[in-house]
Amino acid sequence: MKNKLWTREELILALNLYLQIPFGKIHHNNPDIIHLAKMLDRTPSSISMRLSNFASVDPYHQERGVGGLKGGIRQVQPIWDEFINNQEELLFESERLLAELESRTLEQKYPELSNLSENLKGETKTREVKTRVNQNIFRKIVLVNYNTQCAVTSINIPEMLLASHIIPWSANQEERLNPSNGICLSAHFDKAFDKGLITFDEKYKLVLSPSLKDYSTKDYFSTWFQRFEGARINMPQKYLPHLDFMAWHRENIYKY
Repeated sequence: MKNKLWTREELILALNLYLQIPFGKIHHNNPDIIHLAKMLDRTPSSISMRLSNFASVDPYHQERGVGGLKGGIRQVQPIWDEFINNQEELLFESERLLAELESRTLEQKYPELSNLSENLKGETKTREVKTRVNQNIFRKIVLVNYNTQCAVTSINIPEMLLASHIIPWSANQEERLNPSNGICLSAHFDKAFDKGLITFDEKYKLVLSPSLKDYSTKDYFSTWFQRFEGARINMPQKYLPHLDFMAWHRENIYKY
């Protein structure tokens, strides 16, 4: 095993993993930590310690008084700051590095990239690849944050869950990959949220649009909508939906 200073690339890969596993599982027996340790030729304990270092600079844990391990803060703080200020570039770079370590191309790691039009070339194709990869990693982060279950219905079938953007991808480039701009919703609630048929108030309670209530005589309305009205979402493990983002959704997407 190596016993040397961590490189920037290794720290980026550690941050990638930190964002995708719950705080309570950043221990050396976690299979994902063991996997990364093998690829980096390091011990699982060293990976676990680096993840705890990232926890020490994560504002979520700072606000709730969890310190993490502060010994390596000088190494991880610049990487965390880079993530906050340039999420798209750093997350994409981390996935590219991870694919290289796994001796795969991004196209092999993400088969959906093969669906890109053959007419896409140069910078246009590079931009589309980056978008697809970053959307994929955003979904992973959001689903983990909600324990892989819908924030409204508690449905926990991964294939039925989406990482719903509160402020849409196209509306705010800076917040596209902010975990606090995502909420895990099952497919029909994702569509309803996207179209402004539902929203959430300042206490994270579900609000139904008056236009949705036009269907109140239908059986599915009481089963799939009315029963959840006014219910508070299943709260995420760490990154709460930002209240400013929720207010933006109510003001710009929700149909009054």
